[in-house]
Amino acid sequence: MPELPEVEALRAFLTDHLVGHEFVRVLPVAISVLKTYDPPLTALEGRTVTAVARHGKFLDLDADGLHLITHLARAGWLHWKDRLPDGTTRPGKGPLALRVALETGEGFDLTEAGTQKRLAVYVTDDPATIPGIARLGPDPLAAGFDEERFSGLLKDERRQIKGALRDQTLLAGVGNAYSDEILHAARMSPFKLTSSLTEKEVHGLYVALRTTLAEAVERSHGVAAGRLKAEKKSGLRVHGRTGEPCPVCGDTIREVSFSDSSLQYCPTCQTGGKPLADRRMSRLLK
Repeated sequence: MPELPEVEALRAFLTDHLVGHEFVRVLPVAISVLKTYDPPLTALEGRTVTAVARHGKFLDLDADGLHLITHLARAGWLHWKDRLPDGTTRPGKGPLALRVALETGEGFDLTEAGTQKRLAVYVTDDPATIPGIARLGPDPLAAGFDEERFSGLLKDERRQIKGALRDQTLLAGVGNAYSDEILHAARMSPFKLTSSLTEKEVHGLYVALRTTLAEAVERSHGVAAGRLKAEKKSGLRVHGRTGEPCPVCGDTIREVSFSDSSLQYCPTCQTGGKPLADRRMSRLLK
């Protein structure tokens, strides 16, 4: 799933490629992606893009005050085209969900792989009316997001830190991959309870949060949209690297599997050398 660093890189890329250009066609190929119907997508046509913003994992294209907003979900992506294909595009079973054309002949496609269709597109004159945006917590890279505010967010939480970091109503933009990376950098177990965190641990977690995300954004800066996925994977230390050596201590990176996701961690760096129970594997072995 694209998370804060990749969506921020897409925002910067689209700012360079869209601002000042006119939408001439906004075509839904998979009707299921469209979550709003008034104003219609056709209301965007003929408008000029004036800004591109990010709200957590949401991309926001402002066209003369009317906003085209998308959330790429788990399997969605944006593909920039220097020249869009000629001919009409018809609904089908392929990954293409939405096509946007500019007056220059350039544009982009939104696609979604797999069978779980969660890619979402909205048209609105006020982004705050989109429920997913209205519920967002603070952006962890915002200038005003200091350690005191972070500590205040965690103070009343009573759950595992991994889940807290991924909660978009608590923090905007962190998902499964970067929560693993942040916890590895903080040398903290993903199962540690927020209520047990000491002041020193909160400080270390805050530093790891800001540093990990800032470094990922920096690595993605200037990377073309089509190469962002590969860049993300190459920069991850533990997430998606089960069985590989930890780049810090050399221990073997382990995994805990859940019904629809998994987490990765280093026992030596994060859990005092003790492997965490993999609940799904334990059930299979019974």
